[in-house]
Formats: sequence, C-alpha cells, structure tokens
Amino acid sequence: MRVIKESDRGTVSLIRHNKTGKEMILRQFTGNPEVYRKLLDYTCPNLPDVYEVAQEGDQVLELEEYVQGDTLGSLLRGSLFTQEETRKIVTQVCRALWVLHSIGAVHRDVKPENIILRGSEAVLIDFDAARLHKPEHQADTQILGTTGFAAPEQYGLSQSDLRTDIYAVGILINVMLTGQHPSKKLAEGRMGRVVDRCTHVNPQRRYKNVLRLMEAL
Repeated sequence: MRVIKESDRGTVSLIRHNKTGKEMILRQFTGNPEVYRKLLDYTCPNLPDVYEVAQEGDQVLELEEYVQGDTLGSLLRGSLFTQEETRKIVTQVCRALWVLHSIGAVHRDVKPENIILRGSEAVLIDFDAARLHKPEHQADTQILGTTGFAAPEQYGLSQSDLRTDIYAVGILINVMLTGQHPSKKLAEGRMGRVVDRCTHVNPQRRYKNVLRLMEAL
C-alpha cells in the first residue's frame, strides 16, 4: 500500500489485489459516503468505478478503480490548452457531472487536480466533498470546495446545487485557455461568453444544466 494523498480529512492510497495483481484506490476519510454508495450502481467512462463502500461512525472506507494518467493540474503547469482541446475535455467532464446530477449529487470540487486524462478520456475523480442535494435545506451544512473554483453559494449564502458545479466548470474552461481566473483575464470570444454565463454570481443566470452547457460548447 502506498499513500498518494493525505489531508485533514483522510488519505488516498494505491493498493494491489493479492490474487489478481490489480491496482485500486483506497480512500479513508471522515464524512458522508452517500454519493459513493449511489455510484456503486453506475458505470461511466468519465467516472471511476466504485467497487465497495464501508462505514463505521463517521469513518469511511471506499474502494474504487485506479485511473492511470496525468491530472489536468499537472498538465497545466506545462502549457495551456487550445479551444478544441478544452471543448473536448470539458464536454467529457460535463458527461461525468450529468451522471452525478442525475442521482441528485453535486460534486462541489471540480478543479484541474480532480480531472485525470486517461489517453483521450477525461475522468472526474474525488467525491469526498460531494453531497446529495437536499431541497429542504437553506444552505450547506459544511463548507467545502477549493478557493477560486468554489461558487459563492458554497460559502453559506445558499445551498449548493447542480449550478454550483457549472460555476466551477466555467472557471475550469477559463484556466485551461488563459491560465488565469476570469476575474483577472477572461477567455476571448465565444468561450469567454460561455465562461461569463457559467460564473454568474446569481445561480439563476447560469446554464440550467450541463446539457445546456454542452450545447453551448
């Protein structure tokens, strides 16, 4: 077992199955496993397969597919992406989000470090910050996300919903094209207009869902 990521909330380790030799990811974290449990029943090329979920108290163990490749974050340290590359990758991220949103889940931490390029496939990973949308709640019970990518509502203004992920995708598009947050440098042309709508402070003014965003792309 090799620890590949460690944080306040838990660890992510690479393990190998004794009999098959297959490599898998073992997540140990404090939180709610509800989204991982829902994903046990789903398969999508743009999401890792979830194999098993166990919980004792607030401690969670989750076993999932090991996705080999480079993160978008590491690739962005070397160069930016073209509009066509960005469109292709972001469309695949939207397909992953469509599955999550269809089960009532919000990822809440879409960012370059949570997207792995496996050949020509973009795979969205890490659902530790994800939660199921609860219409009866006025705001999130726990503030999670990454500064710069987190939508305003993730700071307790209102409850996260699928438009929270659309906000983060807008930031992602801009960073892939310009290397900067849209508040510092907005992407040019039509892609800039897509970013502007995705990142509107008022969620009602953003794209209604990821299908609409994919159409715009």
